[in-house]
Amino acid sequence: MTTPLPRTALTGFAADLGGTKIAAARIHAGEVAERLIAPTDPAADPDAQLVVIKGLLDLLGHDSGAPLGVAVAGRVDAEGMWHAVNRGTLHAIGDFSLRDGLSRHLGPATSLNDAAAAALAEGLFGAGTDSAGFAFITVSTGVGGGLVIGNRLLSSGNGLAGHVGFVSSRFASGPCGSGRMATVESIAGGRGIAAAAAAAGYEGRDARAVFDAAAEGQDWAGRIVDSSAHAMASLIGDLTTILGLDTVAIGGSIGLAPGYIDRIRLALTEEPELFRPRVVAARLGHDAPLIGALAAHLNKERS
Repeated sequence: MTTPLPRTALTGFAADLGGTKIAAARIHAGEVAERLIAPTDPAADPDAQLVVIKGLLDLLGHDSGAPLGVAVAGRVDAEGMWHAVNRGTLHAIGDFSLRDGLSRHLGPATSLNDAAAAALAEGLFGAGTDSAGFAFITVSTGVGGGLVIGNRLLSSGNGLAGHVGFVSSRFASGPCGSGRMATVESIAGGRGIAAAAAAAGYEGRDARAVFDAAAEGQDWAGRIVDSSAHAMASLIGDLTTILGLDTVAIGGSIGLAPGYIDRIRLALTEEPELFRPRVVAARLGHDAPLIGALAAHLNKERS
């Protein structure tokens, strides 16, 4: 396997299309030198999304042919086809050739899932730098992630590898946006937390409100947050069983909420020691999917 490029060799451009915002960046020597952000229109079709990305990149000085990595919410398969895995996030994405679309609008580019891009950056340059078996899990509205084994991002032809939130959970019972039932995302993610609050009689409470109530010592909220943390701990134990993980980094607005990682660590003590990898906070923040997308492109170009 080709040794990945060092972070200082990463110079070029990147974009990150998420459910609420689109970010574009000019990256120099592995650092985001300039970043522009626009809101995501969840109902826009794929070409319209790419027009927004192009507008941001044009402002940053991107020219067709310059190194470019693009991270997107959803599933990107080996043929460069873009598929929604949760229609509640991007309504109009379905079986679109992202590879061709990027070529038309922006020139040569590499595309991948946004959580996978963040996992690659964290695995190579962030919380997983010294790890041989690394997982990045982001907990926000949903639960996503990526797996970096031996400094290589685990990928699959159908683009599903790393979508860890869709794993079954013994702590869950409700539906998941993926179409599966009783998944980690359905209980640990923001939508699941809000649904649990409504079921407990607290209609209209979003995840932030539930976490605030838990911090105030309200038992009903604490139980919901603990259920989320237990589902995450069980997921970490399962992934460790399959992949031999030594480090798991947690990111996302819920994942990095005060005290949440401590709750995961406490829940993980219920697992035998062999199934308890090191659990840490992700380090690279909003830069991770941008840096990871460019790293994926440059490493692909030289492989």
